[in-house]
Amino acid sequence: MLDGNRGSSFSRRKFGQSLGAVLAGAYISPKLFQGVTGGRLKGFSRADAILINSNENPYGPSPHAIAAITGSEAVACRYPDDLYGRAISSIAQLHGVDRENVILGCGSTEILRVCDATFVGSSKQLVVAEPTFEAVTYYAKVCRANAVKIPLTSDFRHDLPAMARASASNTGLVYVCNPNNPTATINTRAEFADFLAQIPPSVYVLVDEAYFHFVEDPRYASVVDMIPQHPNLIVTRTFSKVYGMAGMRLGYAIAQKQTIQAMHRELLFDNGNTAVLSAAVASIADPEIVPTNKKRLNDTRKWVTAELTKSGYRVIPSQANFFMVDAGGDVTPVIKAFHDRKIIVGRKFPSMGNWLRVSVGKPEEMQKFLAAFREIVPAPQKFAAA
Repeated sequence: MLDGNRGSSFSRRKFGQSLGAVLAGAYISPKLFQGVTGGRLKGFSRADAILINSNENPYGPSPHAIAAITGSEAVACRYPDDLYGRAISSIAQLHGVDRENVILGCGSTEILRVCDATFVGSSKQLVVAEPTFEAVTYYAKVCRANAVKIPLTSDFRHDLPAMARASASNTGLVYVCNPNNPTATINTRAEFADFLAQIPPSVYVLVDEAYFHFVEDPRYASVVDMIPQHPNLIVTRTFSKVYGMAGMRLGYAIAQKQTIQAMHRELLFDNGNTAVLSAAVASIADPEIVPTNKKRLNDTRKWVTAELTKSGYRVIPSQANFFMVDAGGDVTPVIKAFHDRKIIVGRKFPSMGNWLRVSVGKPEEMQKFLAAFREIVPAPQKFAAA
């Protein structure tokens, strides 16, 4: 149980909430996220395409969540204050923390924006890996803050010692995505313990565990239980991945009470809707949704990556519902060639320009991906012969 008194609640309509948060949200141009969320399709609709580009869960929400969404119509005309409280209580119970240790966001991306606004602002710097999920860096740009990018290790993982060394008195936030997007690699619990011990208490550490549920490596564990010893630690999760609700937009963060209170000042109020809050409560209560989706997506990933490896292609070992495969050259024409086949794969990450990120779809979708990949990308031995 973390710092805070169980039972009291934070008023989301409190007048003192920051107007600056609203203005910051409005300031963000849609152009900021071009290439991050997939972009437009040319010549066909999304319904006609295989979408393996945004790390979504193709199986969708729990049947219990769908029933809850349908039932939410009865109270859709009211602000969802009661449901908001129920969702926070369910998340707190799931993690064994107090309600005051939980904050909700419109997807975990809102949590990233809130952390940038709260702990970075225009006077502090952000430390991130390169590459990693870009949203936190883009939001820092909105704050006119500087981002220090630390290259990954030779095995495509966060270089936590280097990130700790880069954290100085002018650092406001260190962002660690674990498993990392786009590489699907992990840092171990032991590595995190050493890392946190090296971070100055004035520097906040945001650990993004969006893909936590897919990890099978026994060296990995959530760092939520480290929060009581580290007032500067924040952990964020999402309902977009294993719970299959990317289109519903709900994420959350866990931290010590005073950290959550600071974040609330930058949070947009009424940022959760009746349907998604109902679905979240139902999803947490469903004992089957996590193990079922973990198994079928991990099994499919293992199959397709094994097939690629057998054919001689290089694949980064993955602990998530996506993977990266070496295309042998610039992925830009490869992405286009897939698009021409109505298969939408991941965007280009400039610091890993030869690596293609692929989300795990249903088995029949991945069979089509594999056949197309073999057509588009010459086998590695052909590269050597050229």
